[in-house]
Amino acid sequence: MPCINKMRTPMIVAVTGASGQIGYNLIFKIAAGQMLGPDQPVILKLIELPQAIDSLKGVCMEIQDCAFPLLHGMSVHTDPNEGFLGAHYALLVGAMPRGPGMERKDLLSANAKIFSVQGKAINDMANPDVRVVVVGNPANTNALIASRNAPDLSPAQFTAMSRLDHNRAAALLASKCGANPSLVKNLAIWGNHSATQFPDIHDTTIYGKAALEIVDEKWYKEEFIKTVAQRGAEIIKARGKSSAASAASAAIDHIRDWALGSNGEWVSMGIISDGSYGVAKGIVFSFPVVCKHGQYEIVQGLDINDFQKEKIKITEKELLEERTAIADELPKETEESHENLSVNTFSNKTDYTITPMSGDIVLRADRITY
Repeated sequence: MPCINKMRTPMIVAVTGASGQIGYNLIFKIAAGQMLGPDQPVILKLIELPQAIDSLKGVCMEIQDCAFPLLHGMSVHTDPNEGFLGAHYALLVGAMPRGPGMERKDLLSANAKIFSVQGKAINDMANPDVRVVVVGNPANTNALIASRNAPDLSPAQFTAMSRLDHNRAAALLASKCGANPSLVKNLAIWGNHSATQFPDIHDTTIYGKAALEIVDEKWYKEEFIKTVAQRGAEIIKARGKSSAASAASAAIDHIRDWALGSNGEWVSMGIISDGSYGVAKGIVFSFPVVCKHGQYEIVQGLDINDFQKEKIKITEKELLEERTAIADELPKETEESHENLSVNTFSNKTDYTITPMSGDIVLRADRITY
């Protein structure tokens, strides 16, 4: 059992869709210290739709029964303003799923209404240094909607999860080579969390050797890329449900590396594009990044060949089309900040401004009490 520094102020972590499959797998990991470290206390603020509150209360009972020493408080909410109050981290898991006969533009429109409200609530109520990851699909454009509706926050504080694709790619490549995934270095996921994503191994090494010297290039181009992009659909076909546990694990990886650093390793994150590698500015696009001091930096100076450029352009085109489809949900006042963002310079470690809160367990949906 690690020694817990009792002087540390708890970090407030808000999770939407907390009683769903991904949320259920996620919040136990957060409470156990897998996301922010074994010496960082947390307060969970769990947000759900009114019809799911009873289910969420049951989940809270389970969490309480685990007696996690790092869990200093917990509350449930239906009002996003209350749920995001004081949050240092926000994991936006809940989203509108695609229903029968629903076109992608309908899905985008339905989620735009959800994430515009959440973006405003985060802007008004969360800690000024809040870090946000959108897990709910379509994650990239949902993250853009939330960010564009948060005028007082930096666009760099909003991200979309492409870590699940990154982990899938690393695992598949490692399996092909008979290696452990930890030996796969400098892997990148470019673009959208969709079938157009580009899992890129042109700079990847295994055992210190170039991956494209180990695996057949034809296998990479014709099988690997398609398998990674379609992995989620294959899991649904096999088990009848989406990949909840692996998505939750990827969300933990995403925030852990962002908060604690990736130790020089490349990771993939959907972030507001600053124009790097010719990608259109202002869309949420997955890049290879390195994290430290609670910030991320795009890996620069890569030699991008024609094949890579073509794949990047395909996924960029899809994201630009998605942005056009939900243009009415994107306030003009935040357009300039998103078009002129730079994410390539690390600054000193961020000091949080924290509103102290006590650790009472609260199971009320109408209001919060500490």
